[in-house]
Amino acid sequence: MDFGAVLSRAWQIIWKHKVMWIFGILASCSGGSNFGSNFRSSYQSDLTPGLQNFFNQIPQWQIWLFVAIIAAVILVLVVLAIFLGTIGHIGLIRGTQEAESGKTLLIFSDLFNGSLPYFWRVFGLNLLWGLAVFVIFTIVILGGIFGTLLTLGLLAVCFIPLICILIPLAWLIGAVIEQANIAIVLENLGIVNGVERGWDVFKKNLGAMIVMALILMVIALLAGFLIGLPLVAIAGPALLAAFSGSHQVAQGALLLAGLCLVGWIPVAIVLNGVLQSYVKTAWTLTYMRLTGKPAEVVSSQIPEVVWALIKTFSFIQ
Repeated sequence: MDFGAVLSRAWQIIWKHKVMWIFGILASCSGGSNFGSNFRSSYQSDLTPGLQNFFNQIPQWQIWLFVAIIAAVILVLVVLAIFLGTIGHIGLIRGTQEAESGKTLLIFSDLFNGSLPYFWRVFGLNLLWGLAVFVIFTIVILGGIFGTLLTLGLLAVCFIPLICILIPLAWLIGAVIEQANIAIVLENLGIVNGVERGWDVFKKNLGAMIVMALILMVIALLAGFLIGLPLVAIAGPALLAAFSGSHQVAQGALLLAGLCLVGWIPVAIVLNGVLQSYVKTAWTLTYMRLTGKPAEVVSSQIPEVVWALIKTFSFIQ
């Protein structure tokens, strides 16, 4: 496969169809009982008597209502972020497909509405993948901690190499999941068949997949570093001024840093959206170049326990 041609074509697509940037921004969206008494005791020692009296007059139910409202807002934001992130991911795949088919104008509403039928399948696949990663790493980390304590640190010698193996393994499986997402959208497959198709494409083109994954990882790391570099330039002088000993200098520097940060955040969001759209477009083009056209799903050799987990949740289709 001509990697240069794929990378060049990906840039041409997102530069010509800047609506892809919007879907890239959307894709970036996809990360106790005695509270009242503890809350009261935590602020009473720090607040002035007037504020203490004000908070002491607040009924307990109002505190719980406030907590419930905050929790509901957070839940709504999380659900919205998951929805927009998934739609953004699907929209980038569909946008690349339409651009490659010769469509000269990509319309946001068309891509958005066209992405909805694939939402539950793509969401279900990535939910399963996220849960699997969380469970495995939780078991490994907790097992490593308790094992290290029980063996007086001897298990740590084996624990560190295990982590070094799991990280690249998760990275490679993530590439398979990326191909499965693309297969679901481009070939209108279910979760199970999408994983089969993604695994088959990855397995048959292992060298090309690893090279492309490495290239895109390096591009993403370099671009992310450049996007975050102005934050260092903003925070550095502010921190130096804060330790200068002059209250007025520190106050002015922090105010200036805050204004610069507010001004840079929208720029960083747009740039990160462009980066996301480029990476997803390059992955979709890679899949299209390697497969040529939709093909029959080929039986894979993924372990049966994984298939059992996937099929258990296949109702999400």
